[in-house]
This record gives sequence, C-alpha cells and structure tokens, in this order.
Amino acid sequence: MPGTPSSIDARATLRAAVVTTASRLTPGHGIPIPRHLALLAEAELPTPPAVWTDATAHTVAALLSARARRDALADGSDVFRLYFDEVRLKRPAALSSGGRALLLASVGEYCAAIGSAQHAARFGAESLLFADTPALRYRALSVIALGHAMNGEYTAAEEAFAAAAQIFAGAGWPAVETSYLLFLADVLTSSARFDIERLAAVPEAMVRTQGDDPYWTYTARAAGVMVKLLRHEFADGRAEARELLHGSPRHASHRMVRYFLLCVLSDLYVAQGDDLQALAVLAPFENVEGHGICFSMQRAAALVRLGRERELLLETDACVASETEHCLRTFTPVLLRRALAQQRLGNTRRAHQSMEAALLIVARTGTWATPFLMLPHDETRSLSEDVVAQHSELKHLLASLSAILARVAAPDDESAPAYTAQGLTPTERALASLLDSPRSLSEIARERGVSLNTVKSQVRSIYLKLGVSGRAEAIEQLTSTDA
Repeated sequence: MPGTPSSIDARATLRAAVVTTASRLTPGHGIPIPRHLALLAEAELPTPPAVWTDATAHTVAALLSARARRDALADGSDVFRLYFDEVRLKRPAALSSGGRALLLASVGEYCAAIGSAQHAARFGAESLLFADTPALRYRALSVIALGHAMNGEYTAAEEAFAAAAQIFAGAGWPAVETSYLLFLADVLTSSARFDIERLAAVPEAMVRTQGDDPYWTYTARAAGVMVKLLRHEFADGRAEARELLHGSPRHASHRMVRYFLLCVLSDLYVAQGDDLQALAVLAPFENVEGHGICFSMQRAAALVRLGRERELLLETDACVASETEHCLRTFTPVLLRRALAQQRLGNTRRAHQSMEAALLIVARTGTWATPFLMLPHDETRSLSEDVVAQHSELKHLLASLSAILARVAAPDDESAPAYTAQGLTPTERALASLLDSPRSLSEIARERGVSLNTVKSQVRSIYLKLGVSGRAEAIEQLTSTDA
C-alpha cells in the first residue's frame, strides 16, 4: 500500500538507482551498477512533466539508458515520442545545459538500440550543442558515432569516434568507462571498410574493458563471427553464430546485436551457396523501425543469387517507398540488388536509376565494401561502369569500386546450387505431380485425405526446395527437370 514502509523503501531504492545511474552515464564517476540497470529497465516511465527540470531529465535519462542497456525495448519509438517532437521537448523546460545534454544523449542511445539510426544521430548532435563538460561531449560524440555508423555515414562516424577518443585520452578516465557505443560504431565501420585486423581487435578490447558484463561479451563474440565471415572461415562462423542465437548467452544480449548476428549468419549461408537456408533463417523476422536492420535487404542477397528477380522487387518495394526514413546503411544494398534485378528483367532505365542512386549515396557517405558483398562480380561491375560513364561526378569511384568488387563480389560462375525434384521427399514428389493439373489445393487435399493446411505447408516446402515463389514457376521448374 502507498505510504507503507515497504512502498517507501521501494521508492527510495528506485530513486537511489536513478541518481547513481544518471551520474555514471558520463565517464569520471564509475560505471552504472548492473542491478540498478535491471531495476530501472523494468520501471515505468513518468508522464511528461508540466515543466522539465534537471531532476526529471536525469530520471528519464537513467530510465531510457537502462532500457537500452538491458534490452527492454518493447515500446519502441513510442517511448521517446512521449516527450519529444523530433528533437524538441513537447513541454516547457527549465533545464541546465548539462541536464538537457544528458537527456538528449540517452534518448539517442535508446534510438540506436531500437534501430532508428537517423534519430540516434540527430539526438546525439543536439546533445553536443548543449554539452558543457568534456564528459558530456564524450557521451554525445559516442551517440553521434554510433548513429552515423548505423546509418552508413562512415566518414562522419569516424570523425566523431576520433573526437571522442581524443577527449577520453586527454581526461585520463579509467579504460572500464569507455563507451560501449563506440565499440559498436567500430564494429560497423571496420566491417564496412573490410578492415579485418581492426575489426578483429574489437572483441579483445571489449573483453579487456568489461569482460564480466555478459552483454559486452555477447557483442564481442558476435563481432568475432563477422571476422570469420570476412576471413572465409564459414563453418566456424556458422557454428558460433548458431550457439549465440540459440544458446543461453542470448538471454543477456541486445536485440540489435542479435539481429546483426542473424544477418551475418545469413551471409555465411549465401557465401557457401546455400541461399535457401539463408532465406529460411530470416523467414520469421520483420524489419525494425528505421531499418537499422533490414531483413528485406538481407533476403534480397539470396534472392538475387537464386534468380528470383520479381520476388526480390516485391520484397524491397516497401523499402523504396519509405525513402528518407530508411537507414542508408541498409538502403544502399537494397538499391544495388534492385538494380541487378531490373537489369536482368530488361528494365535498363530503372536499373540505371537504382544503381545511380546507390552510387550517389556511396559517394556522399564514403566508399565502403559491405553493400557489394557476394553480388555477382561481372554483372555489378558492368552495370556500375555503365552508370558512371553517364555521370562524371561519379568517375572518381571507379578505381575504389573495382578494388572492392575484386575483394567481396562473387564470381559470376559461382551461382546458387540447383534445387531439383531429387531434393523432394516422396510425399512432396507425389504432391508435386498434381500441381500441373487444374485441381485447386482444396481439391488436392480432399483427394489425398489430408487437411488444406497440410497441403499448403507441403507446397511451401516444395517451393522453397525448388527455389520458386509460385505454382506456375514450380510447374516450369519440374517440367524442365523432367526434360
């Protein structure tokens, strides 16, 4: 009951957790206490105050950072939109510069955790405007670095990273207070630049810094899987990824890191030509807010190798429709894969438009390798050269693109394995023989004495194994196999 000793003690404990955590969000005061983060991650957010004060700002900052750090993200963007209209507070404020900077940085950290890269970068930049101490500037720059890295703006991310590192070194803070966000930014930028040695150093540095924090060690191991992908250690990478995604360590991990790891596992399958398995592991997942992780983009990597161009375009239509709301890091690969699909379908003008848009983003954000990972080499090179020839402002990209494709693209003769009727079970082969008939699935179900749902499930399995998306394609594939 309110006012009882137990309720008073609970409020006092919560208040102590807020005060301690808020003071430790910036370096120089120690790191947040794990039990405080766990408590605050489950606490309800306060209603918007009539007037913002430093006390309310510190409370919300602590609660949002705790949610980000303990993966309590179920409310999504509704959390920060409760208080903000874009980066402006909805209510009047009597805040100090430091109080406002701390609040804005925590909102940015939360935005990064839910995958909204552009919002993360905006809140980080706004925080930097009000940051009036080295510690607050360091925190704001950490948020900016991660927001830009998530959005594929790697040059800007590296500039913010370097500025933050310089502040940290000059202040002499303990290494244990290094921002986790900077490690995430380093993973993304190192991967994008294909700087394997730099990327390989990140897991070791994370373990040295906070090796007793399971969230940190999970992220370090996930970064190690990315290293294995880039080093072509595919079998080891798959085994490690599956253990992390399905084993007990996943219970102390961040959603964005798990989703990043899932995408790496998909890439590992694609790299070995098992494109259908890549699609299968991605099947249950939907795109996150802002497309910081874009499963449509990830599926497109397998679809382009399977030659399922129309399905690829349908899968990514919503990405194109989202326009400026889509994370650039994942939007650029979408454009590249759509360009190849359009070219194969004979839509040369649309292919050139999509390739041009992708290359313009690359030119603006800095040349990076990961969008071209496992794309067919000759097709991609030919189409990009055709587009560059028509746009003089892109000609400076040719040399770097040629080098990137030589390292990360797949030879055009390494197509996906053929999936024929030989891969079907006896039951599926019997059902497949009935597809080339005027019978509906309901009629086939009645004839076979099973439920319609059973037939639908078996048909989906047949389509998956044949690498097709519909009945007509399946019949064509089966007919050509028989011939």
